[in-house]
Amino acid sequence: MPSPISTARQRLAQALRDRVAGPDAERRAHAIWLAPGERRFAPDDPICRVQGHAAMYAGGIRALLLQSLHPLAMAGVGEHSGYRGDPWGRLQRTSEFLAMTTFGPVESAERVLDRINRVHETVVGQAADGRPYAASDPHLLRWVHVAEVDSFLTAHQRYARTPLTPGEADRYVDQAAWAAGRLGVPDPPTTVAELEEQLGSYLPELEATPGARDVARFLLHEPPLPVLARPGFWMLAAGAVEMLPGYARELLDLHLPGPLRALDGVALRTVAAPLGRLGTAAVGWALADPRDPRNSPASSQVSAR
Repeated sequence: MPSPISTARQRLAQALRDRVAGPDAERRAHAIWLAPGERRFAPDDPICRVQGHAAMYAGGIRALLLQSLHPLAMAGVGEHSGYRGDPWGRLQRTSEFLAMTTFGPVESAERVLDRINRVHETVVGQAADGRPYAASDPHLLRWVHVAEVDSFLTAHQRYARTPLTPGEADRYVDQAAWAAGRLGVPDPPTTVAELEEQLGSYLPELEATPGARDVARFLLHEPPLPVLARPGFWMLAAGAVEMLPGYARELLDLHLPGPLRALDGVALRTVAAPLGRLGTAAVGWALADPRDPRNSPASSQVSAR
């Protein structure tokens, strides 16, 4: 008979798979990790280490919060992504893209990228201030890419037992540039220094629009999860908020209320950071059970190293 701990581990792993991979998880896993074909990256490449680590969960929340601060990117998300009506479907499509372009056969990855490019051509509209936007706009594509890569790298360096060396971090940014280039990002960064420079260049354009505040409220206060699952998500979210650049927390007003605001820095260091680490460790523990055949090296993308 399985022990209570083993049962809890299996239930947590299944809940995570259901949310991230969806009802078609087995087929997707086979197409990504077990299907024959040449892979672009080796298992020990930095991109596989970063994007196969449990820190991606907190890093993904950070990326969404940061990306929402560009008003034109947020306008497209608000009108076309269905993040409120179908949040898990959007997450599943994003996770499939990341997994396939990192771990999947090259030909399958190319098909996924072609499909995304076709979808981007249909995402056009007008922001609340009257400015037009298009998902295929190279400037917006670059913002989404640099905010995402910075978030994933930051989370990995914070939570991995073995962070990347400076040289490996540069290589991660360079490897992530391949998919970005195929999606139309012009001159994507290939080093950490270039990543920081490009990310900083967008600061004058960022603002906390009503859409950005709605994303923060949705993620941090109204996550579409059963009540019992919310504490675990909030641990990851606490870590995500702690990892945000100060300007992002300021724009989104992610502070303690009233007179407690002076304690923000202490709370981030002593409460939010450990919660994020604990939540990430729990994800890694659940998805790295050696007794579960779905967690074999060939079929699992999550590690805790």
